[in-house]
Amino acid sequence: MRAAVLETLPGELIVQDVSLDKPGPGEVLVRTAAAGLCHSDLHFMENLYPHPVPAVLGHESAGVVEAVGEGVTYVSAGDHVITCLSAYCGMCDYCLTGRLYLCNNRAAIDRGAGDPSRLRRPNGDHIHQFLRLSSFAEEMLVHEHALVKITKDMPLDRAALIGCGVTTGLGAAFRTADVEVGSTVAVVGCGGIGLNVVQGARIAGAGRIIAIDLNPTKLEMAQQFGATDVIDGSKVDAVAAVKELTGGGVEFSFEAIGSKTAAEQCFKMLCGGGTATIIGMIPVGTNIELHGPDFLAAKKIQGSLMGSNRFRVDMPRYVDLYLQGRLKLDELVSARITLDQINDGFAAMKAGNVARSVIVF
Repeated sequence: MRAAVLETLPGELIVQDVSLDKPGPGEVLVRTAAAGLCHSDLHFMENLYPHPVPAVLGHESAGVVEAVGEGVTYVSAGDHVITCLSAYCGMCDYCLTGRLYLCNNRAAIDRGAGDPSRLRRPNGDHIHQFLRLSSFAEEMLVHEHALVKITKDMPLDRAALIGCGVTTGLGAAFRTADVEVGSTVAVVGCGGIGLNVVQGARIAGAGRIIAIDLNPTKLEMAQQFGATDVIDGSKVDAVAAVKELTGGGVEFSFEAIGSKTAAEQCFKMLCGGGTATIIGMIPVGTNIELHGPDFLAAKKIQGSLMGSNRFRVDMPRYVDLYLQGRLKLDELVSARITLDQINDGFAAMKAGNVARSVIVF
């Protein structure tokens, strides 16, 4: 099969032939239908987060089950599925207390050291699997605990977006922060994740949603997704502007860039008792600085991992919201590309010209 392989750090992806093993116990072979290009992949390509190479990247995807291994009962051939990097063991304390996204025993669903690797070069050399998925490939071999079954009524190129960006953004609003009806919200960064925070806050019933970005095009998109106000951070002091609009600050703020400056701004723009949620992948080794006395106003800052998801429950519900016309996914797709155009897709992402590019296989 053909796949996009990261050979060097930093580096671009090289489309080449790779081999995939047959499904073993608990494993599922999935024919990839679509895969979204996520900024997280770019972080690894730029070596801002370490990962061994060679590796097939990609983690936001949907497809059709081709075959299953011994003991698999959740899916069968022909089922439509979304993948999720929040694969879980089902046995650790986090899993048993309903926080599967924090599972700390994912090695339990990996192959053993003496087993053949799932991904290999045609000559048999090992290729690393990215986040137990590697969806920039025509097929994926994954554990069944990394999949959720969905209705066949759902278009798979839209379903792929739910595999990461949509779940991360909506979940940050619904689950991590628990945005309340009538509350004030600010979202710093209106790319693929930020736009989903905006529409998550809208669906949750927030009274005022302020979108902040440096790109006017992204601010226009944020209004389509439910922002009531927009701030161009390249022209004004975003913190001062938020405080002026709200008369003192917002109850909930979200950082969706992965920036030290943006994270600090999110904390500064809170009102008393407010909560800042940091979603973006701030580079390894970067520290953020906060003004200590602000904590006396009961302000809080927290992280969010994959929207604190319960993906086998959440993702089918997000599919239902889309099919009901309440969740915007069509508008997220800026471009549909082929696997051979993957590096052009990441170049467009770096230029800030797209919400999501989706590889359609």
